[in-house]
Amino acid sequence: MEEMPQHRLSRLPDNSALKQQKLPAHRLHFTTTRVLFVFFTTGIFCLCMGIILMLSARRTQEIEINYTRTCANCAKLRETASNFDKECTCSIPFYLSEKMKGKVYMYYKLHGFHQNLYRYIRSRSNRQLVGKDVKAVENCYPFKTSNNDTPIVPCGAIANSMFNDTIILSYNINSSVQIKVPMLKTGLTWWTDKYIKFQNPSLKNLADEFRGTTKPPNWPNPIYELDKKDPRNNGFLNEDLIVWMRTAAFPTFKKLYGRLNQTHHFIEGLPAGSYSFNITYNFPVTRFQGEKSVVLSTLTWCGGNSLFLGLAYTVTGATALLAAFAMKAIHMMLKNKQMSFFHQ
Repeated sequence: MEEMPQHRLSRLPDNSALKQQKLPAHRLHFTTTRVLFVFFTTGIFCLCMGIILMLSARRTQEIEINYTRTCANCAKLRETASNFDKECTCSIPFYLSEKMKGKVYMYYKLHGFHQNLYRYIRSRSNRQLVGKDVKAVENCYPFKTSNNDTPIVPCGAIANSMFNDTIILSYNINSSVQIKVPMLKTGLTWWTDKYIKFQNPSLKNLADEFRGTTKPPNWPNPIYELDKKDPRNNGFLNEDLIVWMRTAAFPTFKKLYGRLNQTHHFIEGLPAGSYSFNITYNFPVTRFQGEKSVVLSTLTWCGGNSLFLGLAYTVTGATALLAAFAMKAIHMMLKNKQMSFFHQ
């Protein structure tokens, strides 16, 4: 027998179990019973979860008041940029027919504001927001520096367009006595945003830390004077700023503005009765055909009153169950045909 040349032997794979494909293997064998069990179990679980989520979402209480047209005079005033320093307020009375029990949250809702544009999302400086370098404005076009080349803090289009309406909720105890509903401006953000993604350059005097910088063009106050009542809620740690900087995926969205401080008349929530929103109108929306609303809402263990998650689970469960019944029917038909063939 003729021997194989040496150069061919060198190209042969090693005589190992791995390279000779002799490793022990397990081939999955899906029986009809196992497949149907998985589909029926998945369908029943998702269907039950969907029903539970939808019932839970319906237990939330929510009231939404659109004040774009109610405050039409202020909206018209804000269309002219030269009127930015003129204050305009409006009051919106409403009646709460049922008591809102438990924790109550206040949101502002914008319609037609696209925070998901690529150039808008990129217009920010993360190095600046974590407090490493307050003058790092490289990625903040077109709001990097002022006319005299002073760095803007915080820079970028997102920060410059921050929602800045002031919303005060008042409760009418009777026809002559009106009290302000206490709302907390802390505890509004994600933990990772508050303690990781946003940090002040120092815990000392913020005015000194931000010396040599200027505020964004649309801001009335500098970064270190955002909250004059609470010094800890200033700088990059201001919770209104942090909430706004987390951009929304859709043009209609709501963001948390405050949460009810359950004291005095409001220990159990918001009692039924007459209320009013007193709004200092600053944020212009009519120029891009947008709208603004205030939302008061309670929450459940699964979130707000959105039915999307419950519907998604329900549709998934129903689809899985239909597929299971269809496969069961096909399996029975084939089995009957096979049995009749053997009988013949």
